[in-house]
Amino acid sequence: MIEKIETLRKITEVGVVAVVRAENSETAEKISKACIEGGIPAIEVTFTVPGADKVITSLKEKFSEDELIVGAGTVLDSETARVAILAGAKYIVSPGFDLETVKLCNRYQVPYMAGCMTITEMIRALEAGTDVIKLFPGSAFGPKIVKDIKAPLPQVPIMPTGGVNLENVGDWIKNGCIAVGVGGKLTGGAKTGNYDEVTKTAKLFVEKVREARNQ
Repeated sequence: MIEKIETLRKITEVGVVAVVRAENSETAEKISKACIEGGIPAIEVTFTVPGADKVITSLKEKFSEDELIVGAGTVLDSETARVAILAGAKYIVSPGFDLETVKLCNRYQVPYMAGCMTITEMIRALEAGTDVIKLFPGSAFGPKIVKDIKAPLPQVPIMPTGGVNLENVGDWIKNGCIAVGVGGKLTGGAKTGNYDEVTKTAKLFVEKVREARNQ
């Protein structure tokens, strides 16, 4: 239980989760390393990456727990969640809500972040024990919707993914999100092999979140 709370605390503290999608494990590891060097220790390795579980294990071997908070993304079912947890994933992220997955995560005291779009979905996910509501896709709403959700559900911990960029990340945070998930807008430099650009962008995201919280 303490480890679960600590994982959530670390993710909330930095305020950014790097969503790592790649064509192979080597690229995924390079992107992850670049994000960590840029100040984002929360790495979500999606299960669209070939051998995602092996990438998670490899990252755990190469980085200390002080440097890395690795999780698994695009987890569609409890079977995949268990594979990810056995590989070393510290949190599980789904594009939707799956009851069997939240049950499994609660059984092993691993934070579960469920993708939801509607108030009804959010309430059901919270009732089942979901730790964080992943507002997905964020691009369908924009930061303004957070205040509308928080009106009837002030207690809901929201992390948008999709539609988050350097221009609006501050608005997401100021409107009440505990963190944001960022994929292509953070890792885009990797497409041309420019991992220094990924590190630079990571630093900017962390800085923007910090600025928004201080305002």
